[in-house]
Amino acid sequence: MLQTATPVPAIHFGTDGWRGVIAEDFTFANVRLVARAIGRYLLAHEDFRKGILIGYDCRFLSDRFARVAAEEVAACGVPVRLAGSYAPTPAVAFAVRNLGAAGAIVITASHNPAVWNGIKFKGNYGGSAAPEIIKRIETELARAESFSMAKADAARLEMTDLVEPYLRQIEMLVDFKAIAKRNFRFVVDPLYGAARQCLSSLLGRNSILCEEIHGQTDPLFGGLHPEPIPPHTQEAQHVVMKRSADAGFVTDGDADRLGAIDRNGQFIDSHQIFAILLQYLVEVRGMKGGVAKTFSTTKLVDKLAAKYSLPLYETPIGFKHIVDWMLATDILIGGEESGGIGIPALGGPERDGILNAVLLAEAMAHYGKSLGELVAELHREFGPHHYGRVDLTLRPGQKERAIEEMSRNSLTHFAGFDVLRREDLDGIKMYLKNKAWLLVRPSGTEPLLRVYTEAESPETVQEVLSRAEEFIRRV
Repeated sequence: MLQTATPVPAIHFGTDGWRGVIAEDFTFANVRLVARAIGRYLLAHEDFRKGILIGYDCRFLSDRFARVAAEEVAACGVPVRLAGSYAPTPAVAFAVRNLGAAGAIVITASHNPAVWNGIKFKGNYGGSAAPEIIKRIETELARAESFSMAKADAARLEMTDLVEPYLRQIEMLVDFKAIAKRNFRFVVDPLYGAARQCLSSLLGRNSILCEEIHGQTDPLFGGLHPEPIPPHTQEAQHVVMKRSADAGFVTDGDADRLGAIDRNGQFIDSHQIFAILLQYLVEVRGMKGGVAKTFSTTKLVDKLAAKYSLPLYETPIGFKHIVDWMLATDILIGGEESGGIGIPALGGPERDGILNAVLLAEAMAHYGKSLGELVAELHREFGPHHYGRVDLTLRPGQKERAIEEMSRNSLTHFAGFDVLRREDLDGIKMYLKNKAWLLVRPSGTEPLLRVYTEAESPETVQEVLSRAEEFIRRV
């Protein structure tokens, strides 16, 4: 008998899948509906005989939700291989490519707080589902309740290891011997997420000293928000300095995003990581191709792409839009502000916090410089680029009013600065006379208004963010 479910309109796929609060929106009944819709999508639009992979992260009941999803998809007649334990999302994506599967489901809410869980769907190319795939799944979802499971012949459901083959693949891609020769010491912080005992194992078994923190089993993430940005990186920053480590690597809940820490405790954000990796891949590894970035990502990447004469593609927020370019043309690297960076030639059309961490270590080994020194060199060549973001929880209707006000052409002065021009690819971006830019857009996965800015100094970043928040809260 079908369980009573939250009404289907409550299930909405945002920039990266569907997410909901556990026991409110994210229930076993609704997971069954979404899994059934995905199963029906595979039957209608893919070679379903290739089967689907199902992985999950370390959140509360993720293993149970994954089992339920696996049973539902198998009942549709689609063969299922279910992860035997938690697995990083990039490991699941690699397995899709490696095993030739028709796609994958990952039970995860990525960087969201512990009360959330979610479902990501990976296409048969091993990357975030393209918008047209999501539309087809949502079409199936609208009629999922009425579909009778008795009409389908159940397929096999088997268990599989999704982690070890992925780690072995990274060992083939990265020069661990060069890293080990430098006698580096690293701190690894999976934030209680799916990279635990993965990145540390990868380094350790290649004779590289590392210390893992926040690697215990804790579905509440130790009270932390599993997003690799300050203030959630504070303990890792402290341990890096205390241990005199050369760098620290912090991954999010499902390990597809990365934040880093310099040996002096300085946080190295995703924009700086993107720039370091782009420089290294071109200058040292001799790789070429286009550069894809989301609307909220640093202009430093634009300047590097111009220096190397690489085509630059800017997309709306959400890695699925980066994936569109990766599938359509030759992309060297694609990334987003939130820490997700993908290198198709090495990791397929998918973000990978673990691979990017060891590539940063390889870059440090080659250049013989710390992450902070590499960032300082980029700033000397291209000018300083400092970045900031605040997420605002507002009253009902306030987000919409803020966007409307900032869209007005008559608003020529904002946050104390002249507005030179606007762009509206995703939200509203204003370029200010002080050489800063400011972007305001609603979150695609959470009830928040995100405010981003980039400027030539940290002081200007804070000034613009503060004045923008004051303006938004008044509307």
